[in-house]
Formats: sequence, C-alpha cells, structure tokens
Amino acid sequence: MRIKFKGILDPIGNFLNSLGLKPNMITIFGLVGHFIAAIFLAFGEIMWGGIILLIFAPIDALDGTMARLRNEPTRFGGFVDSVTDRFSELIIFAGLLYFFAQQQNTLAIMLLYFAAAGSIMVSYTRARAEALNYEAKEGLMTRLERLIILIPCLIFNIPVVALGILAVTANFTALQRVASVRKQAYLAKDVVGLSKNNN
Repeated sequence: MRIKFKGILDPIGNFLNSLGLKPNMITIFGLVGHFIAAIFLAFGEIMWGGIILLIFAPIDALDGTMARLRNEPTRFGGFVDSVTDRFSELIIFAGLLYFFAQQQNTLAIMLLYFAAAGSIMVSYTRARAEALNYEAKEGLMTRLERLIILIPCLIFNIPVVALGILAVTANFTALQRVASVRKQAYLAKDVVGLSKNNN
C-alpha cells in the first residue's frame, strides 16, 4: 500500500521533514492518537473512537516514508515502528475491553481476546519466521486489513461484529503463515524426519 500511495505519501513526508520532524516523532504521535481513540472507546464513545482511529491510523505509513526520503532507514527504526504498531493495536483492544467489562458482555470479551491473540500471532509468526530466514507475509488479515474491518465497524457502532470477524480471520491468517513456513521448511528439508543430506 505504501507503494500504491507513494504519490500521496511522499509529498506529505517531504513536508513533515521540512518542518524538522523526525520519523520516530511521527511514530510516537501515532501511538498517542491510538491512546486517545482507546479512551473514547473505553467510555462508550465508539463512533468517535473509530473516527479518531481513522485519522491516526494512516500515520503509520508516514514514518517509514519520511525515513526513506531522508535516506535514513535503519533496522532499529523498523524495529521501533513494528513494536509501536503492536502497542497501538493492543491499546485499542484495551479500550474496548474496559468498555465491555463495564457492560459485563462476556461474549464480546471472549471475542476480543481471540481477536487480540490472533492479531499478535499474525505478527509473531512473521517475525519468528524471518528470524529463521523464512518468508511469512502471506495471509488474509494483515494489519491493514484488520484496520479496514475494525474502523468502519467502530464508526457504525458495531464493534462486536468486527471482533467476531477478527477473532476468526486473524487466527486463520496466523495458521496460513504457519503452513507457509512448514512448506518452505519441507522444501528445504529442514523438518523432522528429513535430512538436508538426503536427495
């Protein structure tokens, strides 16, 4: 998506760089925006929480764009961006958790748990796979798709629908990535019962 919207992101990134802002500052700004959205969600202002999230979620694409335009992309910057993304997502779930706990909505809380677990596992399977020199970018529900599901449902005040969809599809995506890595390991003869020395 960064490539597809390069014509929009680059001018914005250049403008922010010209103001003297740093990519990590934009990363933290986006995190703060998610925290504000979570506060609204926690107190039952679901629509406004969704609108605030809609405003701040695209900021995630700007820090990397700014770093690229400054010729300063670093592995640490990518690490910070990835970790912040996970915190941002969990902060939103925490706001919803507080709201549903006050409502004593057990079903919503359980759906939220599985949605959050699946979302984290999607990221973890990729990170762990890449640490082992495998690819794990496949799958139905990456972070962008999760936001595309979550934000409209929040704006239309149907968060349980979003949680139900994410609870299923995020975990399915994690399993897709496990299967993908399993296939790569099999082809590399890097699984139990196969020897790399076998023909």
